Amino acid sequence: MKKLLFQFDTDSHPSVFDTVVGYDGGADHVIGHGGLTPENITSLVEGTIFTRAPKDKKNTAIFVGGSDMEAGQTLFKAIQNCFFPGFQVSVMLDSNGSNTTAAAAVAKLVASSSLNGKNAIVLAGTGPVGQRAAAMLAKEGANVSLTARTIERAMMACENIKNRFGVDITPIAALDSVARAAAIENAQIVLATGAAGIELLSLEQWQNNPNLEMIADANATPPLGIGGTDMMDKGELRHGKIVWGAIGFGTLKLALHRACITKLFEDNKQVLDAENIFALAKEMA
Repeated sequence: MKKLLFQFDTDSHPSVFDTVVGYDGGADHVIGHGGLTPENITSLVEGTIFTRAPKDKKNTAIFVGGSDMEAGQTLFKAIQNCFFPGFQVSVMLDSNGSNTTAAAAVAKLVASSSLNGKNAIVLAGTGPVGQRAAAMLAKEGANVSLTARTIERAMMACENIKNRFGVDITPIAALDSVARAAAIENAQIVLATGAAGIELLSLEQWQNNPNLEMIADANATPPLGIGGTDMMDKGELRHGKIVWGAIGFGTLKLALHRACITKLFEDNKQVLDAENIFALAKEMA
């Protein structure tokens, strides 16, 4: 029986990246639908749960994607609300690659050194990857702060994280690189999750920081988010700091994404979100 992965996307056009990884993860067919909301999802979900016998439902799965994490979370919940005993399929949430990217980055930091009790800063952390990464760092025992250009945006992101994960993140306003350099002064861990092509810190702003132990940068588009690093860094020592670049931990991100797709077809009861995706990332790292 064919393994069917239904790609339910909150954007108008389903992500090509997610489609490719869906096939690489073991799906025989990936069927994409865009522009989905809780209001128009019901009939599509019913098509996945009513068409195959109980023993065969493991061969149908749902992947929720799109660029908007909040919209993805809402759709993810609405899909599960359509399930009832005996009628469900496995489902995964990874809007904008947030869960798999954040999990891979933090898992590599965990593999490099214990995070418990350390000060961690997520630079430009209001996006999907930044918010997920901040929560994962906090779950590992780090004291986490998150920066944004305005305190209002930082506070909103921290509130979202608190509501979803039950952890406290400290909001910091950092309009420019000078403010960001001040924010990391007492940090042992820095994770940059800013927009592509924007340098958040220069080399001079971190290389002589005596407290800093580990750096990870999720940006692979020049200029990188952290100056003086390389997107290919895989735990390289630079100025006494362990550095992970976007491609350096991106290998794990792709392997993790594929592994999650494979896991969806193990049975029809998998629900893959940040927590269990992160747990799998730590095993793989």
